[in-house]
Amino acid sequence: MKTATSISRQILALARSEQWASGVHLAAQGLADRLRVSRQPINDALQLLAEHGIAQRERNRGFFLAVPHDQIPDDPLPEAPASDADLAEATYFRIAEDRLRGTLPESVTEAALRTRYALSKSQLGAVLNRISHEGWIERKQGYGWTFAAMLTTPDSLLQSYRLRLALEPAALLEPGYRLEPAVLERCRAAEIHLLEGGIATDRADRIHDRGVNFHESLVQASGNAFFIDTIRRVNRVRRLLSYRSMQDRSRYREHCEQHLHILDLLEQERNEEASQAMRAHLASTLRNLTNITAILQPGAAAPAAPSPERAST
Repeated sequence: MKTATSISRQILALARSEQWASGVHLAAQGLADRLRVSRQPINDALQLLAEHGIAQRERNRGFFLAVPHDQIPDDPLPEAPASDADLAEATYFRIAEDRLRGTLPESVTEAALRTRYALSKSQLGAVLNRISHEGWIERKQGYGWTFAAMLTTPDSLLQSYRLRLALEPAALLEPGYRLEPAVLERCRAAEIHLLEGGIATDRADRIHDRGVNFHESLVQASGNAFFIDTIRRVNRVRRLLSYRSMQDRSRYREHCEQHLHILDLLEQERNEEASQAMRAHLASTLRNLTNITAILQPGAAAPAAPSPERAST
């Protein structure tokens, strides 16, 4: 399993072999595609390079090479063993991807999972506890685990958004709708965090949870238990495809700006306009997802990587 240190070394090897100049944009997605890993290990590696002065992070822009290729030290990064937390994090996303690809059966045993992912009992326990808490696996009576039903095809994800398109704008028009100021400010702070660099550096699960928290908070303010229950069920089963969709994060800045606009309207109690803005936001997301159905397909390969200086963060 690749650590931040080993991936950092691979990035530096690319820099030397391709003779990158100081200031080259180290785009996370382009590097992830070239090294065949997810964005999060790349982000961890870039952060490590920044800590050693080899990369520099610029607010709202991402990471850039801080020294030219011929001034990179031969071995600037000491190797360190991956921690249990690192292993659990990486395995979590491997299980999510394997389940999405259909290479994991509906029912599994702990012994089979430990063998497949080379984990100790305690390491696997941490991963299963997290997945169970999120609601996409549950313990079978007696022995083993069963994966819950999840959205696993592009069509099913698009259908879920059409359901939300009918539900969420209506929730904002419920009689007595009230979004508490503390909730509004918490949602606003989460969007600002992403706009200030989190889009490029945050893990897929954190960005997914940010979106879930935003939409569920707004629906909860309706006080309508049927709306609330439905949106929670939809959000639970779309998690894995949401991770896959984050191979393309180019649309997230627009998402954040749309979220902030909706919050501003609700703060001013302009719910009719907020409802219309929510409808436009979800319709825009639906169109964007339609354009990336190829990367949502089970077994989809990583897209071809552009050069680092041209790749998008």
